[in-house]
Amino acid sequence: MAAVTSNLRDLLTRNTISAAPQLTAGEAGGAVRCLACGHRCLIREGKSGICRVRFNVNGTLRVPGGYVAGLQIDPIEKKPFFHAYPGRDALSFGMLGCDFHCGYCQNWVTSQALRDDNAIALPHMCSADELVASAVAHGAPVVVSTYNEPLITSDWAVKVFEKARERGLVCGYVSNGNGTPEVLEFIRPFVSLYKVDLKGFNDKQYRKLGGVLQNVLDTIVRLKEMGFWVELVTLVVPGFNSGDDELRAMAKFIAGVSRDIPWHVTAFHPDYKMTEPPRTTLDDLDRAYSAGKEAGLRYVYPGNLPGLVGNRENTDCPKCGATLIRRHGFTVIENRMNGAACCECGFIVPGVWEQDAPRRSVGSGLPRALRI
Repeated sequence: MAAVTSNLRDLLTRNTISAAPQLTAGEAGGAVRCLACGHRCLIREGKSGICRVRFNVNGTLRVPGGYVAGLQIDPIEKKPFFHAYPGRDALSFGMLGCDFHCGYCQNWVTSQALRDDNAIALPHMCSADELVASAVAHGAPVVVSTYNEPLITSDWAVKVFEKARERGLVCGYVSNGNGTPEVLEFIRPFVSLYKVDLKGFNDKQYRKLGGVLQNVLDTIVRLKEMGFWVELVTLVVPGFNSGDDELRAMAKFIAGVSRDIPWHVTAFHPDYKMTEPPRTTLDDLDRAYSAGKEAGLRYVYPGNLPGLVGNRENTDCPKCGATLIRRHGFTVIENRMNGAACCECGFIVPGVWEQDAPRRSVGSGLPRALRI
């Protein structure tokens, strides 16, 4: 396995692009400072950052570009975005590497490449034009960088998104939120939708995953201030972040940023290295939902247990209570909204909406793998 990892490292080293100048700074002795994520790695000649995929080659920061390691057409609800283009498909692409090392990562085969010898997803070379053409061909109005951590591949994502925006497509990130002011400014002209995994509210636990809680909280605040459409997800892991006090603390923080941020509280299943905690129960999700509502959040969505959470998968008008979007898992059963407005009282629901949106999911509601 170590030989496979070494070969993959050599392949990725050969298939790189120069870092965007906004995301790198020169340092003494030929070192470079990477500004793509909150670690702000000082990378010396011949070394890589914590993510393992941003390299210093002769004093120049070389970064991932020109390939994908995961490519699918996903229902946008799978990201999950519930307040953006409901019922539509999103072309979803991912690369390799991550600045975190979460033990329960469901995309570990791509995210932990070069860190775990068992993570051996292979890159497939492609161009930005080919990715965008695939989105158009499959009728996907949204393109999302996901699966691994998109912040560390922002240089390439922006090249893709530049082409996507030229074709009238909307672009998004599915991220751990370990950002920097520099990287958010860099992607802002191209990224409209931003989903952050808020993995808990305990810094000690966050550090076990490879991050710092305050960095993520600062990013969430900054995203909202900069005008991104933000949705948050918390995977509720029994014994890790499922305590009532922690759930309430997360909900209180989110409400303090904006009561209109959708909060998805989703069910955990054992995966990767975290096989000991039991699966999330309905009671766990009920407690998380209640914490969000008690904090004043208008849109709280239990997830990963389709059909078992009653009408809580739906989007209701916070003013008159009318059901606006009925869902089952990733499928929109009915969309009654008039653009951004409640069909009953006219209340404007925050989000990124189509004026003439489909009244139900246009796809199968299931992911579909692609090859280019």
